[in-house]
Amino acid sequence: MATRIKICGISKADALEAAIAARADYAGFVFYPPSPRAVTPREAAPLGERAAGRISRVGLFVDATDEEIGEAVAAAKLDVLQLHGKETPERAATLRSRFGLPVWKAIAVSGASDLAKSSEYAGAVDLTLFDAKTPKGALPGGMGLRFDWDLLRGYRSATEWGIAGGIGTDNVAEAISVTNAPLVDVSSGVESAPGVKDTDKIAAFCRAARAT
Repeated sequence: MATRIKICGISKADALEAAIAARADYAGFVFYPPSPRAVTPREAAPLGERAAGRISRVGLFVDATDEEIGEAVAAAKLDVLQLHGKETPERAATLRSRFGLPVWKAIAVSGASDLAKSSEYAGAVDLTLFDAKTPKGALPGGMGLRFDWDLLRGYRSATEWGIAGGIGTDNVAEAISVTNAPLVDVSSGVESAPGVKDTDKIAAFCRAARAT
């Protein structure tokens, strides 16, 4: 089964169109103001409309309130909620029930013990996303950091999963070969500057992932 691809941190129409043209499976919109990739619900609305029926729309949130999430869901017509903060399994389950949407939970990884945390979310989320643990005080994601992919060699889980963190056109093939990940999530790896997506890199990333 082909590894699915998510291009995260999309904030402009050209990047969205590049992701669609490259046959990515998901477009990620970041609703976290401190991020250089952040969009407001108002900014995301035309992107969500443009994406409708062409690519699945994922909204990334960091410890957001129900009201903040609801506003983004309504504006961008989101298909998936991705939680990238300190949300508990109970919080994830509550959001999944309230909004009737699949919920993904990012798990920060620096060592083997961190993988076990994904089991806490079994039954509460639809996918766990293993991402590199960022330094204290840094943004939770989009930093271009990677963890040791060998930790996931032979990994099996009842919950669907994917990987993020430090993945780019030059190493996505290695990431997939080592982990056999069902999904890869890229953000800074397809940028020319923080928050500035490079359409050529998006195309190249998707080609490399599909060829693996």
